[in-house]
Amino acid sequence: MIQPTPDEPQSASDEAHGGALGSRLNWLRAAVLGANDGIVSTAGLVVGVAGATNSRSALLTAGLAGLLAGSMSMAAGEYVSVSTQRDSEEAALDVEKRWLRERPEAELEELTAMLRDRGLSQKVAREAAQQLTERDALTAHARVQLGIDPDELTNPWHAAWASFLAFTVGALLPLLAIVLPPAHLRLTVTVVSVLAALVLTGCSSARLGAARPGRAVVRNVAGGTLAMAVTYGVGSLLGASAV
Repeated sequence: MIQPTPDEPQSASDEAHGGALGSRLNWLRAAVLGANDGIVSTAGLVVGVAGATNSRSALLTAGLAGLLAGSMSMAAGEYVSVSTQRDSEEAALDVEKRWLRERPEAELEELTAMLRDRGLSQKVAREAAQQLTERDALTAHARVQLGIDPDELTNPWHAAWASFLAFTVGALLPLLAIVLPPAHLRLTVTVVSVLAALVLTGCSSARLGAARPGRAVVRNVAGGTLAMAVTYGVGSLLGASAV
């Protein structure tokens, strides 16, 4: 990579490191949100069933079914979403390759203009564009123009497994909390455990987004409480009517 000049606000290396950091933060945020989804959805399911029956086998069956269905759904959805993103990135890179092959001078001028727009003087921008082009024209244009690192394209399989595991870890908490304690403590243990976990995921997501945790925690706790209250109410009504 070229060394940054005094006039250059951000080097290509800085941009690459910034992109890598942003990518890691996105993965962490996705993991936290996936775990949060697993907690809320599974808690709502097992608490709803607990409103209708005290059968441990029924609670375990419902919880496992919800865990597997939710984790598979999350994994499939993430795979499709990230695959679409990767297809778009690859298509954009193919277009850039063609343009670099067919009109290299125009692409050099375009890269120069983009670097100049970032605060470089015309002379420095031109020199930087030439050096970047000589080193790796596609990478230079992909990073500066498209915001894509050709060496770090999103991987749909990684995303799918990450979502699957995050949801599963989150879902295990309410599932274990509802089946392990004695019958008279199941609901209390589950609600307390779920709310504590939602406080943790709310704080984590807020910190990853550099935001204050208060609102995130309140949203998480309120949403989880509402989900459990509604499903428990429905389960109790169905259990009372012997449906």
